[in-house]
Amino acid sequence: MEHTSMIRLRMSSHDAHYGGDLVDGARMLGLFGDVATELLIQLDGDEGLFVAYDCVEFKAPVFAGDYIEAHGKITKIGNTSRQMEFHAYKVIQANVDPSNPSAADVLAEPILVCYARGTCVTPKDKQRLGG
Repeated sequence: MEHTSMIRLRMSSHDAHYGGDLVDGARMLGLFGDVATELLIQLDGDEGLFVAYDCVEFKAPVFAGDYIEAHGKITKIGNTSRQMEFHAYKVIQANVDPSNPSAADVLAEPILVCYARGTCVTPKDKQRLGG
């Protein structure tokens, strides 16, 4: 059984950290952490622990008002470790018309904004579902 997860949410003005309403890239990693938690619950029945990223690539800017989908999947299951892969896509782009600040466009093709790989661990004594 393939374990996958996806969440979609709108970046708010609270997420904007830089000029021009640019969202901090770390916000994508936070989304990946939430996706990883769901994946561990699906597999093990426990939230487990995120221990390391071995690759993080920021591909495109994200702005307040953009809608982001964060996808993740488990790529390898060890005794306690779970390797995962993550993709974040911009699916709605906000602020497309400066004269109309509420304008937004649904993108015909989602834009990859971040890619990452990482490892999580669920201790044996916490694995309730037989991961």
